[in-house]
Amino acid sequence: MGDVIVISFVTLDGVVSDPDGRGGTDHGGWAFRYGPGAVAGDKFRLGERMERGVQLYGRRTWEHFARLWPGRDGDYPRLMNAVPKRVATRTGIDASAWSNSAAIDGDPVAWAGEERARRDVVVIGSLSLVHALARADVVDEYRLITFPTVLGRGDRLFATGTPADFRFASAEPVDAATLTVLRRAR
Repeated sequence: MGDVIVISFVTLDGVVSDPDGRGGTDHGGWAFRYGPGAVAGDKFRLGERMERGVQLYGRRTWEHFARLWPGRDGDYPRLMNAVPKRVATRTGIDASAWSNSAAIDGDPVAWAGEERARRDVVVIGSLSLVHALARADVVDEYRLITFPTVLGRGDRLFATGTPADFRFASAEPVDAATLTVLRRAR
């Protein structure tokens, strides 16, 4: 059995929107203020879980990553390109744009709940998908790279009106940020 694991860059005040600045917001690019080391490689410490699991994306995040990752080289980019990727989309994708990608048929929340019976499901970005998974109570773990920045505005990781209890599984410095692993208290 696996877990549904949400990974995300986040500010101290819970903002996850526009970490790289590609969204064009006036507060975007906050994750790169600390240099590329804070966002490079397996900062989320997934290791073998990434190799044995499946990545789940929303369409827009997948399209952005499909432009970035196929041309990169190194151990982590090879892993990102090799693992299976599934995309929650109503409009479809060009699966040939990024190796081992396919659209999900049907409800992505139901798919994630069923898929975790076989392997880990790692959800990357895709805030509306994360909120839907949280509302359905299928997220088992959050792995957050928290940057020492308060933005005061932007989309937040935890949606208003969706209560949840967690336990801290670990916290460790990662360059200028901190990796925090939160497990659902069930």
